[in-house]
Amino acid sequence: MQAAPDIFSYRKFWAHRFGVAPQLPMSREEMDELGWDSCDVILVTGDAYVDHPSFGMALIGRLIEAQGFRVGIISQPDWTSADDFKQLGKPNLFFGVTGGNMDSMVNRYTSDRRIRSNDAYTADGEGGKRPDRCVVAYSQRCREAFKGVPIIIGGIEASLRRIAHFDYWSEKVRRSVIMDSKADLLVYGNGERQVVDIAHRLAAGEPVSELTDIRGTAFVTKHGQREGWWEKDSTSVDTPGKVNPPIDPYEMKTTTSCDQSQEQNSIADGAQIIHFKRAEIQDKAHTVVRLPSYHLVKDDTVLYAHTSRILHLETNPGNALALVQQHGERDVWLNPPPIPLTTEEMDGVFDLPYSRVAHKQYGDKNIPAYEMIRFSVNIMRGCFGGCTFCSITEHEGRIIQSRSEDSIIKEVEAIRDTTPGFTGVISDLGGPTANMYRLACKSEEIEASCRRLSCVYPGICKNLNTDHTPLINLYRRARSLPGIKKILIASGLRYDLAVLSPDYVKELVTHHVGGYLKIAPEHTEEGPLHQMMKPGIGTYDKFKAMFDKYSKAAGKEQYLIPYFIAAHPGTTDKDMMNLAIWLKRNGFRADQVQAYLPSPMSAAAAMYHSGKDTLHKVRRKGGDIVVPKGIKVRRLHKAFLRYHDPENWPMLREALQKMGRADLIGNGKKHLIPAWQPAGTGGQSEGSRVTRKANRPNGEKLSSNGKSFRTQHVRNSTKPKPKAAKRNRR
Repeated sequence: MQAAPDIFSYRKFWAHRFGVAPQLPMSREEMDELGWDSCDVILVTGDAYVDHPSFGMALIGRLIEAQGFRVGIISQPDWTSADDFKQLGKPNLFFGVTGGNMDSMVNRYTSDRRIRSNDAYTADGEGGKRPDRCVVAYSQRCREAFKGVPIIIGGIEASLRRIAHFDYWSEKVRRSVIMDSKADLLVYGNGERQVVDIAHRLAAGEPVSELTDIRGTAFVTKHGQREGWWEKDSTSVDTPGKVNPPIDPYEMKTTTSCDQSQEQNSIADGAQIIHFKRAEIQDKAHTVVRLPSYHLVKDDTVLYAHTSRILHLETNPGNALALVQQHGERDVWLNPPPIPLTTEEMDGVFDLPYSRVAHKQYGDKNIPAYEMIRFSVNIMRGCFGGCTFCSITEHEGRIIQSRSEDSIIKEVEAIRDTTPGFTGVISDLGGPTANMYRLACKSEEIEASCRRLSCVYPGICKNLNTDHTPLINLYRRARSLPGIKKILIASGLRYDLAVLSPDYVKELVTHHVGGYLKIAPEHTEEGPLHQMMKPGIGTYDKFKAMFDKYSKAAGKEQYLIPYFIAAHPGTTDKDMMNLAIWLKRNGFRADQVQAYLPSPMSAAAAMYHSGKDTLHKVRRKGGDIVVPKGIKVRRLHKAFLRYHDPENWPMLREALQKMGRADLIGNGKKHLIPAWQPAGTGGQSEGSRVTRKANRPNGEKLSSNGKSFRTQHVRNSTKPKPKAAKRNRR
C-alpha cells in the first residue's frame, strides 16, 4: 500500500501564534477573548459541541487547530434562516458541514419511521434540534450566508450518501448528497488526511475546484471522460442482467483471426455471449470504473444491487479504483479511499488538547451521549467483520487502525485526573469492536490486494493474525494504574475471534465483565446469518461454554446478553419462529427489540431494496432472497422476539396456525405461547378472554415492552435486569 504524508508533517499556518483555545469558540465574544478577528475554518454540526475525541467535530476541529488554523464551531443552528450561520463571521478558508456523529435520519426516526421524542446528542436530550438530512439543509444556509465560500461536507451522513443511495425513509433512491447539497467537496471516511490537505492547499491559494486528486473525497464534474483517464464500465466487472451484455469499448481483440479473437456460445434462449480478450490495465492510478447512472439505478433495482456490490468491492485502499456515476449532465467522481492512519498518527490525533467536557455554553445541562462515553477510551477504529447491516466498513474501512498502548494509558490517566465525576471505573476500552485491537493481515502485500468483503466470514481467513496478546497486555496495564478500580469492556465483542484465544476470554471474564457481557449472534438460522455475514450459532455456544467455565473459575456469577435482529433481508417467518423457540429453550426474554433498519449504502440495504443477494454476482434471473417488508410482517418478526409478551400472542397464534405449527400453542413447557389470553391484552376485551388467569404457566413472569433504537437486548428471565451500558454495534 502506498505511503501518505504524515498528517502532522505540514508546516503550520501562521495563525498558530494565537495558541490553543481552551475550547473551540462558538461565539464572537469567545473569538474576541482569543484575539481573533476571524475564523479560518468554521465547522457546522448537528450535534451539541463536546470537546472530546469521541465527537467527530471536536476531533476534526482540534486537528485543524493543530495545523495552525483558527477553528470555530456552529452547533445545531436554526436552519430556517441564514442568521445563525453568520454568527462567527465569514470563514477565510471553508465551511465544514456534518450532520453529527449519526446520520440525521437514523437519529430522528425509528425503524418504523416514527419521530423520536429525544436526541442523545443534544443538551438535555431535547428532540427536534436538527433538520432531516442535516448536511443538505446546513450547506444551503451556509451558501446563503456567505456566497463564494467553499463548502466541504463530511461525517457519517455524507460518507454513507456519497453516491446514489436507497433512502429507507422516502422508499426511493436519492441522488448523491453532494448533488443535493451543492457542496464543493465531499469527504468520506474519518477524514483526517483529507481535511488537513484541503486546509493547507486552500490556504496556499489553490481554488477548491482544483482539489480533485485527494483520496477519500468526492466531487462533481461535467459529464464525460476526463482527459488522461482510462474508463471501465462496471458491468464488465460484474455483469448484471442479460447474458449478452453491451460490449465494453475498452475490451479489444488482439488478433484478426476469428478463432483467436472471439468465441460464440449458444445459450438456451437463443442469445449469445461474445468473449473478448481483455486489454491489461496499464495505469491503475488513472483508471476509473463507471457505475450505472443515477437515472438508471433509481428505477432499476437490479442495477442498484449491482452498483452497491461494485462499490463494496472497491473499498480496499491498496487496490481500489476511482468510481464515477452520472447524475444528469454532471458526474459524481469518487477518488479511492484514504490511506489508513499509522499508529503514530492515531496517537497524535487522540493526544490533542481536548478539554473532555461539553462546551461551557451548555452550563449544567446533560448531554446523554457524552454521559455514555465520558469515562470510555477509543483504542482503535475500523472493522473487518463485514456485517452487511452495519455501515462501519463503508465509513471507517476494513483495515484496523490502532493506537499505541502508551497513548491509551495516557488517556486513561487524563480521565482519572481531569474528568468531573470519575469514580475509578473506566466504562470501556474499545471501539467499533472490543477485540480487533492490532489485528491485521499477516502480509501487507496480501492485504493490499485482497478483495474479500470480510476477513472472518464464511470462516476466519488463514492470513489473519488473531493474536490477542497485545490486548491482554493493555488490559493488565490499564487496570494496574493507581486510582483505577475497574476496567469494563462495553464495546461489542467479536466472539468468533475471541474463541481462538482462550487466554483472552479468561482475562476478559475474570477481570473486565461487570456481571453482564453483551454479544451479538444476531440470529440462529443459516438463511439470515448468511445474508448478515455472521457466524453460525454454534460459535456462540462455544463462546458461552468458555464464558461459563472462566466465570465459575473466578467465582463469579456472570451472564451473557445476546442481541438479535428482526426482519433482516433473508429472514423468513419460519426463521423467526425457530429463533423464538431457541430463546424460550434457553430461558431468554427480549426486553428491547428492533426490526432491521436499512442504513444508507450498506450491503443489506441494497438487499432490502432489490431482493437480490449482493454477496454474489448480481443477475436478473436468480439470486433472489426473501425480504420482510411492510409493517405487518415486520411487526410479526418483532413479535417472535417478544414471544412472552401477551400483547403479541393473538398475532403469533394466527401466524403459527397459518404456518402449520399450531403444536406450539398450548400451556406446557414445550409450547411457545399459551392458548389463554389475559384480560385487557392483545386487543381482547374483558368479555372475550379465552381462559382464566389460573391457567397461566407456573412461574412465568411478564416483561415490560421496552423500546430500543439500535440494539436488541435479550436477558435471562430469572436474572436481574442489567445496568444500562453503551452499545456499539458492529
